[in-house]
Amino acid sequence: MIDLSTKYMGFTLKNPIIAASSGLTDTADKVKNLEINGAGAVVLKSLFEEQIMMEINSLTAGNSYNKYSEAEDYISYYTRKHNLDEYLRLIENSKKEVKIPVIASLNCYSIGQWVNFAERIESAGADGIELNMFILPSDQKFSGQEIEEIYLDIIRGVRKNTNLPIAVKLSTYFSSMADSLIKMSKEEISAMVLFNHFYSPTVDLEKEQIVSSRVFSLPEENSNCIRWIGITADKVQCDLAASGGIYDGYDALKNLLVGAKAVQVASTLYKNTAKQIPVMLQQMESWMIGKEYNSLNEIIGKLSLKKVNNPLAYERAQFMKYFSDNKS
Repeated sequence: MIDLSTKYMGFTLKNPIIAASSGLTDTADKVKNLEINGAGAVVLKSLFEEQIMMEINSLTAGNSYNKYSEAEDYISYYTRKHNLDEYLRLIENSKKEVKIPVIASLNCYSIGQWVNFAERIESAGADGIELNMFILPSDQKFSGQEIEEIYLDIIRGVRKNTNLPIAVKLSTYFSSMADSLIKMSKEEISAMVLFNHFYSPTVDLEKEQIVSSRVFSLPEENSNCIRWIGITADKVQCDLAASGGIYDGYDALKNLLVGAKAVQVASTLYKNTAKQIPVMLQQMESWMIGKEYNSLNEIIGKLSLKKVNNPLAYERAQFMKYFSDNKS
């Protein structure tokens, strides 16, 4: 019997496959279906900082929704339809339906009063909080160090308002990736998730408008997760999870081998339904049996930068070796 259990964020998960925050985790019934199909944990669909602040502002300043600018109309509508109480009910109802860890998700980019909402999330019964943080470094007035401090301030602000384990889901937009991840891991967090998936803009030539280029992650995106998890796995002071481009059990194994304790999936579930989870688990078991492994503990981190025979394989950025090995 292959032991696929893993320790992540202080939880013992029955397996490392976590359903990522998405439309697939926005109702208790969907969460239950993910558990039935074998998910080790779920991250609920994100609640946005703007939603929390909109309600705070309307309560404290007496604002009505029709006072917001046209650019904010969508957010105000979304807040009315999906208010904070509804998110708390999602947590409560999900916890009633499943035994696997239910992790709330907060999408945020600044420090503010919204961090107080973490206390209500804890009271609703969530097992943990994932902070999906991204600050686009587009304003030259802010240095990389100043932006990094905002991330740290957000973590500290949420930590003051909850005792729940915290994971932070991050982007690649750091001027010194390894240093930033190591610094963040020294805060009171339990895990880091590499990496979050962004709205990807392109241009519609016919309409001459900026539009979304794609919704789902691509398999090739996972190489970036593998690189940075492998480089930092032995240096950070918290767990790591991989997110992006993980479509099957073999993809999951690759990320575990370089040091991830868990993997988050969404795109493959959209394309293949929740029934992809047992397929992934079977693929993992078959590979481990063939390699004569009995548990994930035997493979997690086996190919991290510190343990691999050729550490330069992680750090090579150019294609010189590839082309020299593939001469016609």
